[in-house]
This record gives sequence, structure tokens and C-alpha cells, in this order.
Amino acid sequence: MTTTPPVSTVAELERLKVLHNGEKTPLTFSDAEFERRLGGLREIMAAKELDAVVLTSYQGIKYYSDFLFTYFGRSYALVVTPDDSVSVTANIDAGMPWRRSYGENIVYTDWKRDNYQYGVVEALKQRGITARRVGVEFDSLSLDNHAKLQAAFDGAELVDVAQDAMRQRMIKSAEEIEVIKHGARIGDLGGEAIKAAIREGISEYEVALIGTEAMTHEIAKTFPDSEIRDTWVWFQSGINTDGAHNWSTTRKLVKGDILSLNCFPMTSGYYTALERTMFLGEPDARSLELWNINVEVHRAGLELIKPGAVCKDIAAELNEIYVGYGLLPNRTFGYGHSFGVLSHYYGREAGLELREDIDTVLEPGMVVSMEPMITVLDGQPGAGGYREHDILVVHEDGAENITKFGFGPEHNIIPA
Repeated sequence: MTTTPPVSTVAELERLKVLHNGEKTPLTFSDAEFERRLGGLREIMAAKELDAVVLTSYQGIKYYSDFLFTYFGRSYALVVTPDDSVSVTANIDAGMPWRRSYGENIVYTDWKRDNYQYGVVEALKQRGITARRVGVEFDSLSLDNHAKLQAAFDGAELVDVAQDAMRQRMIKSAEEIEVIKHGARIGDLGGEAIKAAIREGISEYEVALIGTEAMTHEIAKTFPDSEIRDTWVWFQSGINTDGAHNWSTTRKLVKGDILSLNCFPMTSGYYTALERTMFLGEPDARSLELWNINVEVHRAGLELIKPGAVCKDIAAELNEIYVGYGLLPNRTFGYGHSFGVLSHYYGREAGLELREDIDTVLEPGMVVSMEPMITVLDGQPGAGGYREHDILVVHEDGAENITKFGFGPEHNIIPA
């Protein structure tokens, strides 16, 4: 049994701790998978002649350690050296970060200013490393933390590794794809629960809660050792369908509404999605026409996703369909994006998006969505947002659509 010596003032408390409280929890992926990831990062380190990497983003820390932190105004880090990795986490989390991460852990306390930076430097000092070139993530490192890390590593050069790490995350392993496939299945289950709940008079947020609950229970059943967090639904109706990222409101559904079903099951930081246009009752003629046009684009896009296809070329070809109908100005965002460690508050593999400014070539192991959307503004015939969304895994010989929930008018007109 470990005993703590008595102290009488805060000044006597430790700046850093080692809190191996309890036992390590089974992680989302195997040890071999984390070593594969860290090996890829060490190749980046060697190419850039780095002594160490200090990751500070949600996605960076999660991808290489399995630990997904809760910010609340405190900073976190994963320090990766040529030989090992150690997370630097806040004392408020106690032993949980160590239990739920691959690698070692140092806990910093609140009792002295800049203990976080002190902990990062100490992690390297304990390993006999004098850092002269340190990799960091420029895209998520605030100016304040950049300045403090620069001061802590006096004389060292801070070198960006964010883009290289993103490119590594774009190619999924077999273990990652298995998690993503479960996510797609769970999204479909959430969609079915929502579809069954739709009726006149129910509120958007009530429908969203029903879908979220169904998915959360299935995540817990499928991944019994995981944290249960971050799963959500955007269920939109009427004018609230105009944007893809509009949160559910208290608006009640009425007959004739255009609806957007959006399920986001989150498994251990891994994002998946199901998005569908629906109508409560028969749509009017113009709405049906617009819906069918967007479904045409969606079907064409599904056929275009394959190894060797270029992201910007896919976007250009789909644009021509909208041009033919005079609807190109009604597009609201790119045609699809990568999947993996991302969420609405962290992450994004921007190098793999189906947009006109992305020249990435699709490769086996990539996972992308096809999600065309057009918006017709309020007061115009067929007003609302029309969007479909499927997830595809790119293989050597084509692409596998892992979304099974039906799309289009033949599936998603709800009797009213």
C-alpha cells in the first residue's frame, strides 16, 4: 500500500504525478495496431530529423494513444520519442488517462503555473532527450501554447507535423475499417428508430433523442469496454433543413415537411454518419423533382468512387449534372470526406475531401462519403435542403458501400 506523506501547504504538493490507478482497460485496437501507427509517426520524425513529437490535438492524441481528452480549459499532450510514448494529462482526470491509453502517462497538477509545459519537458528529460527539433501540430496549437512550448524548449525549433500525420490517418488499417463498418451499421439502426418515430406533432429534438438512445445502446453492446460519449443526431425539418450542420430545435413536425435525418454514432472517437432526405406526407411536384435530381447526383457519385479516381475530378463530373439542371449555385459544400478520428469539435482529414481544390488520388484503405446537397431558399418552390450520405471503403478492385439504409422517394416518404 502506498502512503502519501503529510503536507501542510500547497507549495509542498507535487508538480507532477504518476497515477497508475487500477488496471489498464482493454483498448479499441490491438497493441500491434498502436505500434503500427507510432511506427509511421517515427518515420515522419526520421524524415524531418526530429528528436521528439509533442501532439496536442484531440485527433493526434487519440489516434496514437487511444485517449480522448476532455478539454475544459486544460491542455493535453502525447510526447512521442524514438522509443516510447507518454501522455501528459491533467490531475482532474486522475488515473483514467493512463488506464485508457497505450503507453506511459504523466499527470500534471494545478498547484503551480505552467505545470503542463513543465510536464512535457520533463517527459523528455526523464528519457535523456535534449530536444533541438520538436514536431508539433500547427493547425491546432494555439498561439499561446505555441509560445509557451517554444519558451519551455528554449533554443529548439518547433516543426509542423500535422499535415504528415493527417496523411497517415487517411489510410485505414483493417482494424479501423472494422470499427467504421460497425459504426455504419449502428447509424442505420439509429435511422430506423428515427423513421419509426416520425409523426405529426413530435418535436425535432424528441426525434433526435430517440435516435441517439438507440445508437448508444448498440455501441455499448458492440464495444462493451468503450467510453460512451459524443453520439448525436441532427434531425431537421422545414426551413431548418437548409444547412447540413443545423442542430435540432423544438419545432414540431407538420404534414408536408421536408425532413433531414442525420445519425452520428461515435465509437471511441471514430465518426460515422447516416444522412437522408425524407418527407412527412407526399412532397409537392417541385420538391419531388429536386429530390430526384439530388438522388441522381448521389447515384452517380457512388459509381465514381474507386481506386485511382481523383477527388477534384469526381467533384467536376458531379458539378456537370447540377449545371444541366441549373442547380449548381444551390450546392452548399463538397461532395464527401474522409472518415476516422474526427467529430464536430475536433479533427478533419482535409486532404481527402471530394472538392474542386483537392487533387488526392483515392487509394485502397481510404474511407470516404458521398453526400451531395443542394439548398433552395425559403419562399421558392421546393424550399429546403436535400442531402443523401453513404460511406464507402475503397478496395483494390473498387469500393464497398457500407451504408444499407435506403435513400430516395421510394424509401423515405413517411405517411401522414
